[in-house]
Amino acid sequence: MGLRRSTLRILRRELRTRRPSVALVSALAALFLTSTAPGEDAAPPSPRQAWTPPGIDRYESELGDIVHADRNQIITIDPDKVYDLPELIDLAERSNPRTRTAWERARQAAHAVGLTQSAYFPYLVASAAAGFERAFIPFPSLAAGPAPGQISIVGGSTLTTDAALEKGALDLKWLLFDFGERKATVQAAREKLMMADVGFNAVHQRIVFDVTRHFYELDAARQKVAVAESTLTNAQTVAEAALARFTNGLGTKPENLGAEEQEARAAFELEGARGQLSDARVALVESLGVAPTIKLQVAAAPDKLAPENINESLEAMVDRALSQRPDLVVALAHVRASRAEVRKAKAAYYPKISLGANVGVAELNVSTHDSPYFGGGNYLFGAGLSAEWPIFDGFARRQKMHLAESELQAAESELAESRDVAVREVWQAYTDFKTALRQQAAATKMLEAAQSAFDASLEAYRHGLATYVEVMDAQRNFAFARSIGADTQSAIHTAASALALSVGDLAKPPSQSTSHHR
Repeated sequence: MGLRRSTLRILRRELRTRRPSVALVSALAALFLTSTAPGEDAAPPSPRQAWTPPGIDRYESELGDIVHADRNQIITIDPDKVYDLPELIDLAERSNPRTRTAWERARQAAHAVGLTQSAYFPYLVASAAAGFERAFIPFPSLAAGPAPGQISIVGGSTLTTDAALEKGALDLKWLLFDFGERKATVQAAREKLMMADVGFNAVHQRIVFDVTRHFYELDAARQKVAVAESTLTNAQTVAEAALARFTNGLGTKPENLGAEEQEARAAFELEGARGQLSDARVALVESLGVAPTIKLQVAAAPDKLAPENINESLEAMVDRALSQRPDLVVALAHVRASRAEVRKAKAAYYPKISLGANVGVAELNVSTHDSPYFGGGNYLFGAGLSAEWPIFDGFARRQKMHLAESELQAAESELAESRDVAVREVWQAYTDFKTALRQQAAATKMLEAAQSAFDASLEAYRHGLATYVEVMDAQRNFAFARSIGADTQSAIHTAASALALSVGDLAKPPSQSTSHHR
């Protein structure tokens, strides 16, 4: 780098003096030899270790400013407000970057439709030109002889002309007939717009499901913390009973130490449950599309269970899913767009008929040997029909046809696969939901029995009628039953949301006339 700077200083000095010298030649040679090929300045110097590209600090600074600006402009969360599930869903739909991205994709697809429709309109362009040209024509002097038929140039002169031109015109070109190529192009764009619009709705459905799932997972994590706290309390109660028995000579040292160990284990599991609660809270906040560091208070889940959907059979839900799921609508729109692309490829084999017209005014003046300019101006106009019919293009049209047909076959296969996936997902979600309901009933009975068994065994242990092992087994069964109850309750709501998502009912917009983004 230092050599290049010194070389540039020599060049500047020599250029100021305008006197070529040996130093100038040497400087040019050094500059050529030390110059870097294009693109090598940005390459890492060695493959052995990471490096810091020059100027990366500017990117990092700008990126940090953009991130903070985006976070501050999304929504405002009240740290003192307790948000329930509908309010959390509303926050997510307004703040999650995925919704804004899908919205922009839909708007782009709408503009693409307008772009394809522009091919139906005439193309009109205004042009203006002004220029000056000097030309000359040689006029030689000729002489004949000495041999018969011999001509030679013995002198002559040139005629110099100056021409000044001013011109303004309007040119029109209008494609009148193309055997359906424009129609197929517009149809393909409309199908892609449908894909983007339905994809936008699918993003909202997925966000609603994610928020709902994380909401109930957070509630389950809260219940598990309560279970862990209760387990610790029970372990402390057992430890106190074991200590009392040991003090009164009714218990053994191993029983007392085992109770202390169980108390410590319960305290350890409580901290683990609190950590899972923190993770569940972060997951919920992230599903909203806001920074995980934002303070957010979340309401407890309602006690009522999700509806059992007993009035609709599995077959009816499958039929409804096959007719309304966003991914299936997108797959069908892809098939229809591919069919339009095939029609477009076929139309390229036929001629195109266009109308061409122009109108304008021009003025041309010419002068020779500094004489006065001579010329004038007048109106220009013309019109005509033209036909273009490609005869041979190196088999490009045939290859495009093959590509379009292959894309259509792939789209049809994707639609068939999507239908199979939809049936499987509805069946799986329906089964999970019914299973969760049955497990809920069993978990309720198990919790009641486990609580009664623990209370009875603890009372019997205090009076010396039960062993320590029996009390510990009852305590573990009680804690397990409470944890299973929390998981089952969360599973019911999650399975109900998954079932609605698989059918296409989750956050489904009301039926209305289609309105495109403009």
